[in-house]
Formats: sequence, C-alpha cells, structure tokens
Amino acid sequence: MTQQSNPVSEKKSCTFICSRDTLDGAFPSLVLGLNAVRLGMDATIFYTFMGINVIRKNHQNKCRFIPPGTLGAIPGMAAMATKMMKKKMDEAQIPCLEELLEMAQLEGIKLVACKMTVDMMGLTQDDFIDGVEIQTAEDYLKHAIHCQINMFT
Repeated sequence: MTQQSNPVSEKKSCTFICSRDTLDGAFPSLVLGLNAVRLGMDATIFYTFMGINVIRKNHQNKCRFIPPGTLGAIPGMAAMATKMMKKKMDEAQIPCLEELLEMAQLEGIKLVACKMTVDMMGLTQDDFIDGVEIQTAEDYLKHAIHCQINMFT
C-alpha cells in the first residue's frame, strides 16, 4: 500500500536585509522583493544601520551612488557618479527609489525598521514613511526562520 501525501499549498516567503542607504544598497532588496511578490511569495525587507534611511521620510532623494575604492573618496566623485547612475537608470526606464518604494508597498512588501537602529539613531515611528513597522532583531529572526529565502543585499 502506498501512502499519498497531501501537498500543502503554503505560501512561500522571503526576507531581504538592507544595511546601506546608497543606490546600490537600496535597489537590490526592493527589486528582489517586487519579483518575489510577483511570483506569489510574501516578502519582507528589514532595514538596519544606514539602510534605515531608505525608509525615512524625505530621505530617498539623498541616496547616492558611491564608486568603490579610492575613487569614491575623491571630492565630488559621489555626486558625479550619482548623476551618471540616475541618468542611466532613467534611460533604461528603471523607476527611481521613491517609485520603487511605492510599488513595494502597493504590492504588499512588508517594510521593517530595526528597533536597535531606530533607538540608536533617536528615531520614532513618525520619522518613517507610512506603513513601516518597527521590529527587534529577535522578531525578524522568528519570521525569517520560516522563510525559504533570506538574503543580505
């Protein structure tokens, strides 16, 4: 006698950690999160350390592209590189950071601020865009342990 298994149609989920408030720090978690929800998964982005600025009110336009290595240390280089990167993104019809965040929220991505970072930076719930939840690292891990994908972007 063979046993038949009943496939459980449990929704898959994933989490992404964003710790940098640069363009190359902010975009990967949002793009991956959007693609995850479009594939039918639940997605959470956990913002910590400087990445927390991505979800602060009126901070998205301050995210820059900083070239790696000593090139990024040259005065004015980050501003020039940011301008070039934003132009390339515009030409490729890639949404800006503000638009990606709006899309993420509209499509159901959960945006989470790290409580330790919130406390360390003296922030409050009012400092964040609407819909951001504040969680401890422990709460994040209690959720992440059940996810199929966890990525540090």
